[in-house]
Amino acid sequence: MSKAKVILTCAVTGGDPYNRNHPNFPVTPAQIAEAAFEAQDAGASAIHMHVRNPATGVGTRRPELFRELTETVRARGLKSILNLTCGGGARYIPSPDNDAIAGEGTDVGTVENRTRHIRENRPEVCSLDVTTQNQMSGDEALVYLHSHRTLRGMARTFLELGVKPELEVFAPGDVLFANQLIKEGLVAPPPFFQFVMGTPFGLPSDVETLLAMKRLLPAGALWAAFGIGRMQMPMVAQSALLGGHARVGLEDNLYLERGVFATNGQLVARAVRIIEDIGASVATPDEAREMLAVGQRVRAA
Repeated sequence: MSKAKVILTCAVTGGDPYNRNHPNFPVTPAQIAEAAFEAQDAGASAIHMHVRNPATGVGTRRPELFRELTETVRARGLKSILNLTCGGGARYIPSPDNDAIAGEGTDVGTVENRTRHIRENRPEVCSLDVTTQNQMSGDEALVYLHSHRTLRGMARTFLELGVKPELEVFAPGDVLFANQLIKEGLVAPPPFFQFVMGTPFGLPSDVETLLAMKRLLPAGALWAAFGIGRMQMPMVAQSALLGGHARVGLEDNLYLERGVFATNGQLVARAVRIIEDIGASVATPDEAREMLAVGQRVRAA
């Protein structure tokens, strides 16, 4: 009997505040590209990438930075699946005394400007955060805001571009609305869900919650899960044992163990070992492409 194949994604940088004491956290497009190849060399099937302001390290959605990053990894021959975030442009921060008025730091974009970098760079996969939720970004409280109209518009854009949406879900109702998008023909088969677990006020990182979310999925769906912080590796094991896929990386966890900073390559290597120790194996990039039904890698000219 062949081993189950697990698609292992590495989210190499993220967009939220991070511990500035980390000695090798990737910030510039060149550093993020280097992190992508480190993760690939360690065994990652796919690389999920944000961009950051090179001068400040703060997460951004500037199209020229996505362009520079994408051109760099393609020119160097990235073999792992290219997965770009499309989560920017949904930050609503109420003014201190009136929730009806947007406060400083709000960035809520249109479908067109939120998906511009996807249209320009045509990654194989991009994230679609099917949620509206009270969240924390470091110490800052915000509403992560997506209307049904916006989600439908983004899904329609990805379908037209031939880009596979990674349906990131933060609560049971998110799965139900993603199922509705699938019924409406806005997500090409097979749908690919990502359970975001362990965020403040979100899904607990435990197997009971994972099973409850899994039961809501439509027939034929692929799914993955990831945990935040110290729950990153336990969720790799739990997800793989239940027939799912997995994600690791510095976006979600900075440490190998308490007080010991990790690199993306080290986190991927540990996840590979866990997956193999439970009797499965990590999908190669091309095996993952076949499973997800995405196009072949764009090769450098």
